[in-house]
Amino acid sequence: MRKTLLYGVLIAAAGIAGMVHPSLAEVLLGYTDTPMLPSGRWHVHDPNRPKPPAVSPGATFSHGAPAPSDAIVLFDGTDLSHWEGEQGAPQWTNHEGYMEVKPHSGYIHTKEKFGNFQLHVEFAEPTDVDNPGNSGVFLQGIYEVQVYKSDENPIYADGVCGALYGQSAPLANACKKPGQWQTFDIIFEAARWNPSHELVRPAIVTIFQNGVLIHYKQPLLGPTGHRILATYSKELPETGPIALQDHGDPVRFRNIWIRSIQEEEKP
Repeated sequence: MRKTLLYGVLIAAAGIAGMVHPSLAEVLLGYTDTPMLPSGRWHVHDPNRPKPPAVSPGATFSHGAPAPSDAIVLFDGTDLSHWEGEQGAPQWTNHEGYMEVKPHSGYIHTKEKFGNFQLHVEFAEPTDVDNPGNSGVFLQGIYEVQVYKSDENPIYADGVCGALYGQSAPLANACKKPGQWQTFDIIFEAARWNPSHELVRPAIVTIFQNGVLIHYKQPLLGPTGHRILATYSKELPETGPIALQDHGDPVRFRNIWIRSIQEEEKP
């Protein structure tokens, strides 16, 4: 995989550099030779961790709705001017109204960086029955909200659609069928350090998928990784880009907007 400075940092933080891609059976079954999560109950990607219960979402929640007046529209279906690829301009396919991952062309990320924010993303999984629709939305470029065809496909609980990959399974499986548009509405609070460079607050997320609450004020253990226990091994920048993952599958995205959130100063 090509590595510009951003993607070298992103891939290293995610624990993917030099990684041998797992077999399909491993992906579906998960692993028991990985570190234990802080709860002490489950391994990272544990095949025995209970899957989230299925919930049928509402039919039209926010799909294609206009962005709020104070939002930055990152993709309105017309161009990719807010985005960059690994070698400059994004290589993803820009159709009328949506963009599609061009397999093996690399991640894309926003030119602008964000701290605390509200993010709206719409996505659709490929209808090819042999394609898992694997992708991800990376918050600040390092924390992954998993995108996966999880309406029926088996996979370990912290790898289903909407999972904080390798960390927290969603509270519910609110997925729709492949080909249907789905939404993530994400509230993100960035990690904070004190003047001595000590972590005083981890990053925290609340997420709705298709109008269903799937994470509520969930602390993140650190930047996303594969088969590792995520940690905050060093102080991270206060802001970062929104990145979308190319995992080799033609996932579609549309109607992406973001609102910056200013924290109230404490007396």
